[in-house]
Amino acid sequence: MKIGVVQEQQTGENRVGLVPSVVQTLCGKGHTVMVEHGAGSNAGFDDASYTEAGAQVTGRGEVIAGSDVLIRVAVPGDAEIDELRSGTSIVSYIYPKRNPELLKRLAAKGVSVYAMDAMPRTTIAQSMDVLSSQNNLAGYKAVLVAANALGSIFPMMSTAAGTLRPAKVLIYGAGVAGLQAIATAKRLGAVVEVTDIRPETKEQVESLGGKFVMVEGLDQVKVEGGYVAGAGEEILARQKEAVEKSLVKADIVITTALVAGGKAPTLITEDQVKKMKRGAVIVDMATDAGGNCAVSKPDTTVHVNGVTVIGCNNLASSVPTHASELYAKNIQTFLGHVATEAGISTDVADEIVAATLVVHNGEVRA
Repeated sequence: MKIGVVQEQQTGENRVGLVPSVVQTLCGKGHTVMVEHGAGSNAGFDDASYTEAGAQVTGRGEVIAGSDVLIRVAVPGDAEIDELRSGTSIVSYIYPKRNPELLKRLAAKGVSVYAMDAMPRTTIAQSMDVLSSQNNLAGYKAVLVAANALGSIFPMMSTAAGTLRPAKVLIYGAGVAGLQAIATAKRLGAVVEVTDIRPETKEQVESLGGKFVMVEGLDQVKVEGGYVAGAGEEILARQKEAVEKSLVKADIVITTALVAGGKAPTLITEDQVKKMKRGAVIVDMATDAGGNCAVSKPDTTVHVNGVTVIGCNNLASSVPTHASELYAKNIQTFLGHVATEAGISTDVADEIVAATLVVHNGEVRA
């Protein structure tokens, strides 16, 4: 199989689809790997390292024209779709529920598309789950972004001039990103409270040293494959009320809540932001899906009544070396599962193929 890796064209996307160590493994299994000049430079991997791993480093046009399978990271833009060759398989982030028009364009182009973000939450697919690997890094980085914007320190500190109290951190969502944010904030010495509408997360939160904020009616929340599939307005209103006392006292708030690939729920209103203390910081990790905070904007910092609100679309890309390494390992495992002599399997009897194959034979399957 001929596998191609191109340089990402989106502003702010520093990751690369495959790293040299994974290229070496794939070449060792008999695959041909072509890499665009400079594809890994933003992630710390130069062309020479790919050549040493066995890849053919060449121009973008040659990679696209010569590949059976094209490995990407970011959702392709219009210009990138125009470049694609009919009959190619694309493996990438796609977010099919958010991008129906994009899927139609890809279908019209005659390519097969495998959405890595649609990976099922099953044991066999765990090592292919790019959302988990990347959100883990994003949760870590969110705390550092917040700490950098905060005008005080995280740990309690006793000095000859007096004692400094520890920072209070409130985290919305105890998924992969939220749990890593808890662990990171605790390591830095903060007092951490967490809210999530999935009751099973309480034990995980407490195991990391966080305090779980309980909300009534959690048994009514619909969860599919580990993600919230829907939550009633009444439950969201209860959550708002239950956590507001913690919110107005918090130094840092990190929001991570998503709803099964759709629009993110609004968990913090503008009125609530105005109730927070001056100098507080909100990091909204869900702005690419609409945001959890009513005033947040994608990849933008805004200030409301003395509160700093930071919208973060792609925090994993801010640690591109490790993010690329983990993403590439996910891809390696995925290819090991679906690769055939002719390319990538399209057998939808396989649960992983069925979940990820969102465009095939000119039709949208998502």
